[in-house]
Amino acid sequence: MDIPGPSQPASMLRASFVTFATFLYILVLGPPLVIYARLSGDTDTLYRAGRWGARMALWLAGVRLDVCGVEKIPAEGARVFMPNHQSNCDPPALVAVLPRLRFIAKREFFRVPVLGSVMRACGFIPLERQNRERAIAAVEQAVDALKAGHSFLAFPEGTRSPDGRLQAFKKGVFVMAIKAGVPIVPISISGATAIMPKGKFAMRPGRVRITVHDPIPTASLCLDDRETLSKLTRQAVVSGLAAEEQPTDLNFNDERGSLRTGKLAGT
Repeated sequence: MDIPGPSQPASMLRASFVTFATFLYILVLGPPLVIYARLSGDTDTLYRAGRWGARMALWLAGVRLDVCGVEKIPAEGARVFMPNHQSNCDPPALVAVLPRLRFIAKREFFRVPVLGSVMRACGFIPLERQNRERAIAAVEQAVDALKAGHSFLAFPEGTRSPDGRLQAFKKGVFVMAIKAGVPIVPISISGATAIMPKGKFAMRPGRVRITVHDPIPTASLCLDDRETLSKLTRQAVVSGLAAEEQPTDLNFNDERGSLRTGKLAGT
């Protein structure tokens, strides 16, 4: 995808500045707030500080958010938020606008000094993709947390798109939602690739559109429904993307792509 914008040196300078400011914020506030959270059991203050940091980073980067559909988020209970993944600005953008949530994140992030401690204190779960047994254990840990009432953010593509187009969805996150019996909230992120393209240390100012779609219930579903649930979620995400961000194969209508009406309606 050809992404016009400021010169490469300017984009790299902006990326360096925002990265430095963000890590300075984490290094200054992270340790005392982690200690406070461990001694008091109060992680709300730590999470609020993280949200402020996310908003600060977006502001410094010149990222503006256009958000619609937040009224569709269920007011109570755990949910699994499932957005597409275009760039590294997706997580802070979602933290800035969504209710409190937890992440299943790559184990590498937990090895970053201070940041890893913050993530663990907030209940984030490390995922080791190369180790199947540990990956399954991470999903089961997330299921337990969902049943306890904690919402999660999970990128069903598994990684950032290399060109901004929606990629195939992995099934593990749908197994997680079905086992926990919690609704999936599909989310479309559009425009983020132009701000932070994958594989480049560059950052351009711009607008990101976040569209929250109607929740998809899972309480009456079984594991055999995971493929169809994936397709329904993907359809919703695609509906909020620009033409150049949509997958080249939009065939969702095969015989496996229809849940019984009663199951979807929760009847």
